Amino acid sequence: MAEPYVKKLSTVLLEAITDKDPLVQEQVCGALCALGEAQPAEVLRACEEYLWQHEKLAHPYRTMILRAMETVVSSHISDLDKDMARAVIFLASSEMTRVKDLVCDWQQAASNVLVAVGKQFIGLVMEEVLSKFQPGALPHYFVVQTLANLAASNVFGMVPFLTSILSTMLPMLGMAKHDTMRVAFCCALQHFSESTLEYLANLDQAPDPTVRKDTFATDIFSAYDILFNHWLQSREAKLRLAVVEALGPMSHLLPSEKLEEQLPKLLPGVLALYRKHAETFHVSKSLGQILEAAVSVGSRTLEAQLDALLAALHAQICVPVESSSPLVVSNRKEVLRCFTVLACCSPDRLLAFLLPKLDANNERTRVGTLQVVRHVINSAASQMEVRKPFILSSMRLPLLDTNSKVKRAVVQVISAMAHHGYLEQPGGEAMVAYIVQQCALPPEAEPQKPGPDSEDPATDSVRDVSISTLYLVSTTVDRMSHVLWPHLLEFLTPVRFTGALTPLCRSLVHLAQKREEVGADAFLIQYDSNVTLPSPYAITTRLLTVSSNPYLGDGRGAASLRLLSVLHRNIHPLLGQRWATTVPLLLEHLDEHTEETLSQKEWEERLLAFLRDTLAVVSDNTWICQLSLEMCRQLPCYNGTPQEKNFLYKCIGTTLGAASSKEVVRKHLQELLETARHQEEAEREGLACCFGICATSHLDDVLAQLEDFMRSDVFRRSTGIFNIFKDRSENEVEKVKSTLILCYGHVAARAPRELVLAKVESDILRNIFQYFSTKVLGIKVETKDPALKLCLIQSVCMASQAICSSAQAGSFHFSRKAELVAQMMEFIKAEPPDSLRTPIRKKAMLACTYLVSLEPALEERVQADLIRGCLHSVMGVLPEPEGEEDRQESLYLDTMRALEDLLTSLLRRNMTPQGLQIMVEHLSPWIRSPRGHERVRALGLSACLLQHFLEHLHVSALVPFHNLGLLIGLFSPRCADLWPATRQEAVSCVHALLYLQLGYEGFSRDYRDDVAEQLLALKEGLVHPDPAVLFHTCHGIAQIIAKRLPPEQLISLLLTLFESLGDPDKNCSRAATIMVNCLLRERGSMLQEKPHLHPVAGAGPGAQPHRTGPGAAPGEDEQGRPVQGDPGLPAKQLPWPRGHAAAPCGHVCPARGPERPGVWARGARAVPAAVCRAPAAGQLHPGRPAAPEPAGQGEEERGLGRGPQEPRALQPRCSALGPCSFCTRAASSGRKRAVASPPLPRAPYRGQIPSPAGRAQHQPLHHWPVQAPSLSALFGGAGPGGLPSGPWGGRAGQAGWSCLREVVGGRPQQLGRRSLGSSLGPPQWHFGAQSTAPGPRGKGRKLIPQGLQTSPPVPGTWGRTGPVPRGGDRRGQRQYAPPRRHRRHRSTRAWRSGRGRVPEPGAHPALRRPSRKCECAGRHRRDCTPRLASPQRGPWAATP
Repeated sequence: MAEPYVKKLSTVLLEAITDKDPLVQEQVCGALCALGEAQPAEVLRACEEYLWQHEKLAHPYRTMILRAMETVVSSHISDLDKDMARAVIFLASSEMTRVKDLVCDWQQAASNVLVAVGKQFIGLVMEEVLSKFQPGALPHYFVVQTLANLAASNVFGMVPFLTSILSTMLPMLGMAKHDTMRVAFCCALQHFSESTLEYLANLDQAPDPTVRKDTFATDIFSAYDILFNHWLQSREAKLRLAVVEALGPMSHLLPSEKLEEQLPKLLPGVLALYRKHAETFHVSKSLGQILEAAVSVGSRTLEAQLDALLAALHAQICVPVESSSPLVVSNRKEVLRCFTVLACCSPDRLLAFLLPKLDANNERTRVGTLQVVRHVINSAASQMEVRKPFILSSMRLPLLDTNSKVKRAVVQVISAMAHHGYLEQPGGEAMVAYIVQQCALPPEAEPQKPGPDSEDPATDSVRDVSISTLYLVSTTVDRMSHVLWPHLLEFLTPVRFTGALTPLCRSLVHLAQKREEVGADAFLIQYDSNVTLPSPYAITTRLLTVSSNPYLGDGRGAASLRLLSVLHRNIHPLLGQRWATTVPLLLEHLDEHTEETLSQKEWEERLLAFLRDTLAVVSDNTWICQLSLEMCRQLPCYNGTPQEKNFLYKCIGTTLGAASSKEVVRKHLQELLETARHQEEAEREGLACCFGICATSHLDDVLAQLEDFMRSDVFRRSTGIFNIFKDRSENEVEKVKSTLILCYGHVAARAPRELVLAKVESDILRNIFQYFSTKVLGIKVETKDPALKLCLIQSVCMASQAICSSAQAGSFHFSRKAELVAQMMEFIKAEPPDSLRTPIRKKAMLACTYLVSLEPALEERVQADLIRGCLHSVMGVLPEPEGEEDRQESLYLDTMRALEDLLTSLLRRNMTPQGLQIMVEHLSPWIRSPRGHERVRALGLSACLLQHFLEHLHVSALVPFHNLGLLIGLFSPRCADLWPATRQEAVSCVHALLYLQLGYEGFSRDYRDDVAEQLLALKEGLVHPDPAVLFHTCHGIAQIIAKRLPPEQLISLLLTLFESLGDPDKNCSRAATIMVNCLLRERGSMLQEKPHLHPVAGAGPGAQPHRTGPGAAPGEDEQGRPVQGDPGLPAKQLPWPRGHAAAPCGHVCPARGPERPGVWARGARAVPAAVCRAPAAGQLHPGRPAAPEPAGQGEEERGLGRGPQEPRALQPRCSALGPCSFCTRAASSGRKRAVASPPLPRAPYRGQIPSPAGRAQHQPLHHWPVQAPSLSALFGGAGPGGLPSGPWGGRAGQAGWSCLREVVGGRPQQLGRRSLGSSLGPPQWHFGAQSTAPGPRGKGRKLIPQGLQTSPPVPGTWGRTGPVPRGGDRRGQRQYAPPRRHRRHRSTRAWRSGRGRVPEPGAHPALRRPSRKCECAGRHRRDCTPRLASPQRGPWAATP
């Protein structure tokens, strides 16, 4: 870079330094410094010229330039030539003294430039400065300041000038009248004295080695006299501190006799400043220098001042320390330095002063004294050598102090003692024990760490300080090795030192390795000579037990295992090689995990495997028995830590399992049962685990010992009738019984599988129930102890699991299965249904889950009761309010998971569509529950069951999924439920059902259907609360269903959706209307193609599919079970006319009989498959004559409306549509006249909300009447122009007709279409205008729907409804509600003819105009059942 360019650039920067922005000024200054790094001479010359040329430049800008020059000079002082240095010196001197007034920043910057140049060119600088330091006149303030700084920065260059400087300065001291100038002179004298002392201390490096202290003694004493006698008395605090700072180093240059003479006045004068100044650092520093000077000259007057000195210094050390003030911390260091000086000259006087103060009442006094003792031990080691026993004995009282600050100070003193051999003296063991005891302090008991404003700067806790001290002493102090080894082993087993195990193990590992390096003999422990040391069995037990909780106490698990591995030779000589491979694997497992990710169960299993491997390697029964004895002895030590005690029980069981002495095993087991604390749940669990593990090798001995204990005095004391009322005794016995029951369960779980089947019923379960059932004088007394119930449930679980895991489980007949299930159900039913507080029901359901999988299978009634009871116990539990404990949430989730497992296990026993439907039947009341949380749970369980069914679906032949439409119809309206979670689960259910259909059609399990997968994409729309988005999504779901629904399932799906039209949840009702609309639009053409197609009777929920093939026996289904009646409709109420029968193919055929075809003949039977020969769907065929009706039929079989008749089974054969495995089963009626079917299900009446069992009568799923006589019956009889006869006449019927006609065609007249999205409910009717529809007598009356609800009909009666509210069509009011007198004098003719009666909504057309005769034979009961008119005159007349 060219020099002119640098100069120009420097000039530009210098011009910019006058910017008003301080940030710009700083940047310019930094740029000058950076440029000076490359061209220092050019930048300095440019700055010099600029300052000379701009003499009127303001001093702040001149200051910035001078600071830049100082930086450049300091960095490149060796590169400057004399000319440049002289120019810079002259400029700086001129800038410094240009004005007489003090402008500190400007003049200080100029002085700093001179000092920087003086490091290399001291002669030139002194020449310039001394020219301004002339005798007889006070120099400028910064001239004196510059001389002082030069003396500090360049000692060897400045000291030769001090003689002339002092001779010139001394007369000036009397001339200085202002405190500012006096402070400058004091500072100069201080630095001159310090430079002289440093020069004299390094004469070998000094340019003039002939310089002596006497050279400056006279001048320094003259200055001392002025400073001490005159200036020290000033009222200006700053001046006094400057004087005392100067007196410290000046005292070293005073003549010895003068110092001795001045000490009696000097020391009190300096000590007096402690009372005058808050900041005492400078006073303490000066005092230390004066004391050092006095000791160096061997002053005798110091002894007389010692007491006052100790008192003043001790008071200073006891001042509370503020971490925010560095001067206070520095003051403590200077005070301790003073104590060191006094300890060297008067150690006895010092200890006599300090040690008694260890017993002072003031905490600060004790802490300060201990700090002084520690400092003296470290700094005056030679003087304290002979006084070690005295100091050790004086520490007894501090060891008992409970104050945390005192404890911290004591630990620091012990650390100093360890480094200087104090602990090797008698009494040193107490100090080691104290350190270990402080290491064992619990972290939670420690006080909070002090903040920045605290009095104590030490933020480390006592425990942290102790841990670091113990490790430091054991690893760095070689002389402590023989003191700590093997003494530290004594602290491993006592419980009070548990918290110190980690630092103890680490220190012992290091010590053991050092001893092993020395030699094997030095490493081996001599237990005979060290009787206080723990035995190898105790060490092994202790270290293995505490390793069960590895991350507690700063990772004591890894530390314990490392120590165990190091001590292998002292534990057993055969373990070294094996532990060298197994212990690193355990440590590696701990390194791979954290406290949150480590599985406690897996870790304990690894440790138990390590123990089993160790016992196998030792293979010494005596050693194993000794180890088991020591484990039993240490059990009481872990009463406060249940987890570790539980693991120790497992270790005992493992050790006893390896022992070969049966007497020892039974003896230890008996002791464990007698000494165990049965009230503790963790201990019961641990003891039971011990018995179970031991039973793996000693099954017979364990069972025999349990029976012996049952016969012992423990039970005899509390089995009498008088003791049964003693709560305490009874409670104790219940806890013991709980332990024994749990022991049997663990024995069953861990016993060898080849032996457990022979023992489980004869010994284990028999004794379990014997303990659980208490009898007093032959009367069974039920227990109220929940712990006993939980133990029984857990034992049953483990016994069931043991049976299931046995190889002979398939052939094992578990005779107690029904008894155990019944007992579990008692427990479940005893729990409150609305709250979840105990895990009893969860564990009971888990036990039932295991029991269900065993043989023999449960009866259907028992299975149904089990499902119903579990659902009732769990589904109704109220949700926990927000903010409850996480434990309750976890318990609820576990309980729901147990219920899922139970239902899944039951479904697994019958993996057929019928089995799936049975499960859904039980869930259907909860799916339709008015309570949102119950619906969410029910839908979640349904989704889980469907998913399980789908995952385990195995189809060997292509068979239809016969109840697909019913299940989809149940779940799909829930896609619009009020609860978002319910909507999501409903979509999952529909999604699984569609894939089930694909599976039954032959698709592979991993096949993904694009249409079905669209359901998952529609889930997002169900989360949105907007009704428009919600119902649009429901429409999309219905379209997907329509694309994948088989044709034969459409009618059943529609009928199920019709039932949902009256759902109490308006959203679901509207969703049902939307889905019906969409289905009819998408698939309605199929209904037009098959106008006479009827859904197969028996195809509804609960129907059993028939076995196909020639080998199928009459009256049996596919599983060979007896065929039962269709639960959809009663046999007398099938939707086809008398004289006709339903063929297996779905055709309605008139029966062949003595009566003419087309007449509803009595004794009609369902047509067997062999008779039906329909060439095409929808045709009617004559059936075979029916068998005569058996005699002795009662009222119920004659169809008086009091109950369904059991239908007759048919041969499952159908030739019209080919082989069919789902054929109709119908039944005959014993009536001469047919009785009309009851209406299809309606929505609940007002005030009758469907609810689960136990709250209100709700129609179960298997009573869904899926059979429909015709589409006209579904949508209101003969259609818009005729009499409504179906269940949804009125608004729903008209809307349905309108929707249907739009899809499949209809009459040409215009229909008033209603929106299916409106809120639909059950129709109500009243008599209106005359209708032209055909009727029994040609005078039918039209039923006009009202938007109001009616009361439900009385079961067992026909045509009776509650009062119809007034309003609506006024033409019908007069006829509907005649005056009371008319109703009172109603004639028999009017009653028989049916006038004035309100038929049931949706009743059969024949019921609208009943015949004149009735079943009451003239008694005219209002609840009698009328006989029907001739069927040929109604719309249901058969067509040949």
